[in-house]
Amino acid sequence: MIVYYLLFCNIVLMSLHLDHIKAPVAVEMEEFEHKFRASMKTNVLLLDKIMTYIVKRKGKQMRPLFVFLSAGSCGTINESSYRAASLIELVHTASLVHDDVVDNSNYRRGFFSVNALWKNKIAVLVGDFLLTRGLFLALEHKDYDLLGICTEAVKEMSEGELMQMEKARRLDISEEVYFDIIRKKTASLIASCCAIGASSVNSTPEMVEKMKFFGEKVGMAFQIKDDLFDYGEDEIGKPLGIDIKEKKMTLPLIYALSKSGWLEKRKMISIVKNESEKPKKVKEVIEFVKKSGGIEYAKEAMNRYYAEALELLKELPDSTYRNSLRELVKFTIERKN
Repeated sequence: MIVYYLLFCNIVLMSLHLDHIKAPVAVEMEEFEHKFRASMKTNVLLLDKIMTYIVKRKGKQMRPLFVFLSAGSCGTINESSYRAASLIELVHTASLVHDDVVDNSNYRRGFFSVNALWKNKIAVLVGDFLLTRGLFLALEHKDYDLLGICTEAVKEMSEGELMQMEKARRLDISEEVYFDIIRKKTASLIASCCAIGASSVNSTPEMVEKMKFFGEKVGMAFQIKDDLFDYGEDEIGKPLGIDIKEKKMTLPLIYALSKSGWLEKRKMISIVKNESEKPKKVKEVIEFVKKSGGIEYAKEAMNRYYAEALELLKELPDSTYRNSLRELVKFTIERKN
């Protein structure tokens, strides 16, 4: 009961904090809601029903927020910025629908996933529709720069996912490979949010590249933070040990294995490979990581990326948009789920 109460309090505080961060673009975010809903409209009854279901269960919409705050930090928000935010959100939503099929997941943010309600075949086609709808939105307005930024992110996300699957089979992942995977799988989309926001207000290629680099740093820190939830760093984060159960090699575990002896390393890899469904064994791996300093090492890496992102922000002109962008970065690092 206490855990649920803490979860409720945390959700309320997060919502209030996000409202404060959104303040400079509150009007734009509200207008975006209408434009985004309109972009998902279709004459196919089944598809329209699924689109309505997806829209009603939207998340925090962090990515459109990154787009608008980046656009405002670099210039004047315009119609191209709205299309950029819609493009990003459509691509992101498509990736989530496809991920649930790939992972055979029946839930998304506490609700039934599309594949759980309408089965895999329909879910795959829904993901395809969302992706092509986003691409067509850019093409019909000749937003070729925005399209180029977004399609590069889609390519990298796919490569990152496949790299992670390949390495999960052998569990032979190094730190270098891990960072490459999360840069492609997670950071590339946040990087594209910031780059596409800058591009939508006709920023110079140099500024677009700088904002992309900033977003990449944020995305790297964001993913490492997500990895830390797996080790019970917060009681109301994601389920304990879920990455271990799914045989995902994250930074805390990679570091711990690199510092262990041959026998201990072999034992831990064997548990992850063959016994990750046993709660006691998962707990054993978690304790091993904690004792080996894996948590502290991952936190140091996360804070390093966080600091580098803030340094890049200082190069932007002082504004309420830049201030909120800084607060949004801080929010992604300090979040509880």
